Amino acid sequence: MKKDSQEMNRQERLMQSFWQLQKSIMGQVKQTALDHELSIPQFSILVMMQHKKQMPQKDLQARTHFPKSTLSHAIEGLVQAKLLNRTPMKGNRREIDLALSDKGKALLRELKSQEYTVHRRFENAVNSFTEKQFNELIHMHQHIISFFDGGQTE
Repeated sequence: MKKDSQEMNRQERLMQSFWQLQKSIMGQVKQTALDHELSIPQFSILVMMQHKKQMPQKDLQARTHFPKSTLSHAIEGLVQAKLLNRTPMKGNRREIDLALSDKGKALLRELKSQEYTVHRRFENAVNSFTEKQFNELIHMHQHIISFFDGGQTE
């Protein structure tokens, strides 16, 4: 019985640690978005789009898991602010392609350079690890993910 109690304690401690990390990151995301007059969904879309030349709106919805109405409203605000370009997809005019505008790309560069944004704080945290610590952390995360993806059972 003691072992079960210790294992549960380890599980609870790790889950609590993940929740605290997620709460800290989301608090910083919220503040960074607010400081730049963006909603959290708008900020998330910009960050999601930063490494894509363009992306179909349906793919963006699948990646963000936002309800269609939330996503549409956020996209409309970004288009109105000239941070995102929206164009009909070639060959299927019912599908919409999204791409960051030059203004959107400039905003992301600015966010990454500012001292107290989520980007910089995360960068500073990651850079505080040695290469070995970083690789071990990534390995541990992948190990945990494998249990959630059904690859591991014990």
